[in-house]
Amino acid sequence: MPLAFDHNNPFPSRRSATYASHGMVAASQPHASQAGRDILAQGGNAIDAAIATAAVLTVVEPSGNGIGGDAFALVWLAEDTKGRGRLHGLNASGHAPKRLTPEAVRAAGYGEMPLHGWTPVTVPGIPAAWAELSRQYGRLEFAALLAPAIRIAREGFPVSPVISQLWQRAEKEFRARADDPAIAPWLENFAPEGHAPQPGEMYRNEALATTLEALAESRCESFYRGDLAQGIDAFSRETGGYLRADDLADYRPEWVEPISVNYRGVDVWEIPPNGQGMVALMALQMMEGFDITVRDDPQLLHRQLEAMKLAYTDGHYHITHAEHMRTSVASLLSDAYADTRRRLIGERAIDPEPGEPQAGGTVYLATADRDGNMVSYIQSNYHGFGSGVVVPGTGISLQNRGHGFSLEADHINVLAPGKRTFHTIIPGFLTQGDRALGPFGVMGGFMQPQGHMQIVMNLVDFGLNPQAALDAPRWQWMGGRRIGIEPGYPMHVIREMGARGHQMTLAVDSTAYGRGQIILRDPQSGVYCGGTEPRTDSSIAVL
Repeated sequence: MPLAFDHNNPFPSRRSATYASHGMVAASQPHASQAGRDILAQGGNAIDAAIATAAVLTVVEPSGNGIGGDAFALVWLAEDTKGRGRLHGLNASGHAPKRLTPEAVRAAGYGEMPLHGWTPVTVPGIPAAWAELSRQYGRLEFAALLAPAIRIAREGFPVSPVISQLWQRAEKEFRARADDPAIAPWLENFAPEGHAPQPGEMYRNEALATTLEALAESRCESFYRGDLAQGIDAFSRETGGYLRADDLADYRPEWVEPISVNYRGVDVWEIPPNGQGMVALMALQMMEGFDITVRDDPQLLHRQLEAMKLAYTDGHYHITHAEHMRTSVASLLSDAYADTRRRLIGERAIDPEPGEPQAGGTVYLATADRDGNMVSYIQSNYHGFGSGVVVPGTGISLQNRGHGFSLEADHINVLAPGKRTFHTIIPGFLTQGDRALGPFGVMGGFMQPQGHMQIVMNLVDFGLNPQAALDAPRWQWMGGRRIGIEPGYPMHVIREMGARGHQMTLAVDSTAYGRGQIILRDPQSGVYCGGTEPRTDSSIAVL
């Protein structure tokens, strides 16, 4: 009789930081990190490894990402062995379809953007991100990069514990909507045995394997200007969707200049709007004006919370598609504006209002190679499995990123055809002077900039190694004065937060507090030091 055991861990697990000299891949699934490592072993670079890892993640972690989602990347191209080089940014977020307007949404009976069905579906950017990264900076043939994902989708894989948990939640949600013809295929594709996979249960997705083969053969052209695009168009027309083949054909990812602030001598880099990475940068700008003592200081935690609340309030008020922003990035990240916002942080919790500066369920991975090239990469369906819309016969679950749009005419993020919405997914990167330190990121919706801020402070202010920086308990602003906090903070700190006016709630579900990866490089020795997330099924693979 096989050994049966509980997949819950009753005891805290301890991991050490991981070191390597020839290459490293950190991801939320062992199959994915191993696939990236194997690409490095075949002579691929960090960019090739990132693509292969990302492709496998669409297979083994469908609860957080898929071919029908969006992506962002920060790519460090090394120029010498001392870590000098240049950082490049890729925005592969999609736009609203031409036929998706506020009037059309209201005519369909919605007073705000819904979470599921065709209405929140925007043009997916992930396949285009893979093709563009490979075209611009890859070393191996593109088809080789998708081969591991194709094999795993076809042969199957045992589902990991945390992903099984998230998968089961999604099944309940979509089973209740099975009468929607656009969502009904979800159950056929992701619950073929009548239920979401249990931990350790094998799952195969032949349809997705075939789709990945079409992407490999066409360098993803099939998705935007080929048979896959026509299939998506046909299903959208048949089931009341807005997405059409011409929306897909018009899509191109965009190379962008990363934005940064210097935090106590370390440059922290993010993707510019429409991404929310600027929220983390604004919060760090405020925190730099305070003296930092110890991590468990109640005054420090209070200030972190207040800075994040102020930064997030500004972010939701100002950030959207870059062409539609009314306020410049430079003004929001200026020292003068940070000083103005910092002065609002007193001894008690506040309910912040947005400022006016002067004019003027996601997956994250990190890769590094022997030459010093590094990639910070993130891709997402937005909310769990996304919209719930699965194109029959393809295994493609389409994202619901359009849920982030507003229907209010005067809102900065109002829905418009061809517009990109405020975007939650953000890759991060650290440099010092002209040398790379390395990629970092924390996946998880609106937790992401909050996780970025905490990770940077753990590394820079408190000197924690990458693994300890991820292991440390986290907090999360949840709106108003509501704060969630993980077990691990001293109770006297939590009590004092309550006395200052914060409404504190002790976390019972760690999956809501972000899942991250970190790889840092010593510029002198070239040795990498990595950490991987304890809140999910993560692993690091090294060369």
